[in-house]
Order: sequence, then structure tokens, then C-alpha cells
Amino acid sequence: MGREEQVEEREVLDSIFPDEITDISETEYRISIKLDLPDDTNDDETDEPPTLVLHVRYPDDYPDEAPILDLSPPQNNAAPPHPHFSVASDKAQLLSGLGDAIQENMGMAMVFTLVTTLKEQAEQLIAERRAAAAQVHEEAMLAAEREENKKFHGTPVTPETFLAWRDGFVREMEEKQRREEEEKLAELKKAKVKEPVRLTGKQLWERGLVGKIDEDDESIPVEQVEKLKIEA
Repeated sequence: MGREEQVEEREVLDSIFPDEITDISETEYRISIKLDLPDDTNDDETDEPPTLVLHVRYPDDYPDEAPILDLSPPQNNAAPPHPHFSVASDKAQLLSGLGDAIQENMGMAMVFTLVTTLKEQAEQLIAERRAAAAQVHEEAMLAAEREENKKFHGTPVTPETFLAWRDGFVREMEEKQRREEEEKLAELKKAKVKEPVRLTGKQLWERGLVGKIDEDDESIPVEQVEKLKIEA
């Protein structure tokens, strides 16, 4: 009776998956499953939804015994790898996820149910990974925005930061005052070191210095003194 049920199921599957199913032998075939993904994403993933191939082999007692299953990528697949799905990496998880469906349908034709369950699990896996990637991207954008906003907010004022600022400001003012005092002192020293005051002829006469002048002393204008003598 098992073989009759196998043949009957295979005929039904051929009507459901006319272009997707390929026979390997009388008891073995493979079904190509193309996933359906929403196209409302803004990431850089490929536009082509991934495809996986389910290999089915009937044991003698199927459907009273579970079918032998395997997964592989399509043969001669030239499509770029999907960023959130890999048959090689996800095969164990997907096949393990079929365990409950196999147990619930034991004794009945179950391949169509297994194909549907497998497709839903793979699409859900990709959706979860997309959501996780979007969350990471959003958090990175928010972190970058917070760093950018720090440039415009400055450092929050607290009692500690105010006291530190005040101490620095007082030290800066004291240093500025010290430099100004040093500059004033230097200017005063320069003012004291000047050329001797040159007395006028009248001042020399009034002070009784006429006739006492060293003619070799260039600091006193002798000609003016002689002129004063004559005028006197």
C-alpha cells in the first residue's frame, strides 16, 4: 500500500509544481522552491529572491515512515549570494524545523505540507535577519547623530565644572596682570636711561657756569655761551 500512496502523491505534486519538480528515480525527486520576499527594502541586497532545492526520497514504508530529505542550492546557480540567507549555512536549521510537521502528518502524504513549511521558515528567517540588520543600522545612525549633536551642545555646566573654570579664569587673569606690571616696569626703566639734559645758554649764565666749561665737552654748546658773553 505504501508504494501506491507514493505514486499517487507524486502525481498530485506534478500538477502543483509542474516546472519545479524533477524526477531522479521512481522513489526520488527534487523540488525547486523560490522564496517570496517583500520588495519594500532599502538595503543593498540582491533583487533576486533566493531559491533552494528540496530533495525527497521515499523509504519503502512511506508515508508510515518519514521521507528522507536534503537541501541544496540550485545547480549552476549564477545568482549572487543573498546577504541574509545561505542554503549551506541554514540547511541544518531548516531541516530540523520540519520535525514537527513530519510527526503531525505521519501516515499521510506530507511532501506538499513540508514544502510549504520549509518555504515559510526560510522566508521568516530572512525577515528576522533583515529586521536585525535594520536595527543595527538604525542604532549606528543614531549614535552618529548623537556624536554630531555634541558639537553644538558643549559641556554641561555642573558645580564641579564651574569651579574648575573659575580657578582657570582666576589664574589667567593673575598671569595677565603680572605681564602688564612687568611691561610697565620695563617702560619705567627705559624712561630713566635718557641723554643728559642740555642746558641753554641762559641757564648756564644764571647758574654761573659760564667760563667754567670744558671746551672739549661736546655736551655743552660753547658757541652759544660765547655769544651770551658778548651780548651780556
